[in-house]
Amino acid sequence: MTDILIIEDNKELADLLCDFLRAENYTVSVAETGEKALSLYEKYGARLVVLDIMLPGIDGFAVCKKIREESNTPILIVSAKTEKEDKLNGFVLGADDYIEKPYDIDIMLAKIAGIFKRRYALDEVICGDIKINKVRRTVCKNDVQIEMTAKEFDLLVLLIENMGKTLTKEYLFNQIWGSDSFSEQQTLTVHIKWLRQKIEDDPKNPKHIQTVWGVGYKYESI
Repeated sequence: MTDILIIEDNKELADLLCDFLRAENYTVSVAETGEKALSLYEKYGARLVVLDIMLPGIDGFAVCKKIREESNTPILIVSAKTEKEDKLNGFVLGADDYIEKPYDIDIMLAKIAGIFKRRYALDEVICGDIKINKVRRTVCKNDVQIEMTAKEFDLLVLLIENMGKTLTKEYLFNQIWGSDSFSEQQTLTVHIKWLRQKIEDDPKNPKHIQTVWGVGYKYESI
């Protein structure tokens, strides 16, 4: 699942916000039309939608209404439409916040971090020498940051949040890649191998990410 879906037809503005968000370790997708946004959302989902109102084709209000019919994903409207009626319409349709353009990027980042912290519970998970920040999507081992892909991060979080519990390969694959993914289950095996190389002291004899033969994997704290 994508962290943030930006729906913005101003490419320069979208690229700028995207760069800042990726620098904060969010995974980001960008759509320049309402139609593309709904297609991306249906396929990949998002933990937060940053939504412009004035879009070609389906406008932002229609996108907001459609997403809210299907989920409670946080929606942050960002628009040059500053009339009271526009703001009220956004909130009536289910937006969580409404920011006027032009906006201060630091305030925008703070609002986004606040939404993630409030909505997605604890922003930090500590397990032995592993520390995970779920808002910034960073992983540290012995206070040294480890570079991880989005899928590696999501997989590690899922394993740690179910510590000691054996998770089947099917469950792990469907949670991280989705049941409609074009990837194959072998992808999971490869990602487990990569995770072990990054967090285990001896990847060939893993103590944390353990294989439960014929079933799946579990995470153990040592």
